[in-house]
Order: sequence, then C-alpha cells, then structure tokens
Amino acid sequence: MSDSFTTTVLNITTGTAETVTDLTRDCEAFLTRSSAGRDGLLNIFVPHATAGIAVLETGAGSDDDLLSALHHLLPADDRWQHRHGSPGHGRDHVLPALVPPHATLPVIGGRLELGTWQSVCLVDTNKDNADRQVRLSFLG
Repeated sequence: MSDSFTTTVLNITTGTAETVTDLTRDCEAFLTRSSAGRDGLLNIFVPHATAGIAVLETGAGSDDDLLSALHHLLPADDRWQHRHGSPGHGRDHVLPALVPPHATLPVIGGRLELGTWQSVCLVDTNKDNADRQVRLSFLG
C-alpha cells in the first residue's frame, strides 16, 4: 500500500507555434519536493484534447524532427472533418492518438530514471491554445 500520493499542476504557455517543451527540470523539482527520496512512479498528464507527452532527446534536433514527422503525418490542411479554429486544426485532435497525453516513469531514490539523453516533453501542435496545464503526480 502506498504511503504517498502527491500532485501538482504546471501552467505552461506554449505560444502560437508548434512546440516541444522540455518539462524535465519541472519534473525533477517536483520530485525533490514530494518524493522524500523514495522509490515510486511519476505520472505526467496533460488534460487537453490537442497535446501529448513524449520522452525523447531534445536539443540535438530530435524535437524538431518530431514536429516535422507530425507535420508530415498530420498535415495542417482542410482534409480533417473536425473544422474549427485555424486551418487544419482537426489534426491537433488526432495528435494524442500518436503522442499520448500521459507518461508514467520510474522514480528511484527520489530521482527520475531517464536515460542519458531522454527528456520529458509536452508536445503541442495547437496554435490556437497557448495555455496548457500539465499534472504531475508522484506515487511512492
């Protein structure tokens, strides 16, 4: 049985461009405050129909490659049945099927267990909604 469940909400402004926003430091700061050095799980959840959470390398071009691949798979044009907002906005509603709105990651000794080049990222292709909430929950 768990003796700890703690949640916080991050308010993120992504702007008016497609973005991959690195949340790793925010996750680490949250774990420093909430895990008390324990093992457990960190759940990251974005409660929006047009954004997702990805674990990937950032800063070496992979984040831009992800946005490019998503643009190729989900073009911002008029093919989508969901039609409100900016042209092609319907694709933003398909994004969470490819980049899920959640991730659950191991925490060992109060530290997030990521590979050397891995980062926790918010992926947002919706240019119409610049304000996002991301929920971080530690179960230890």
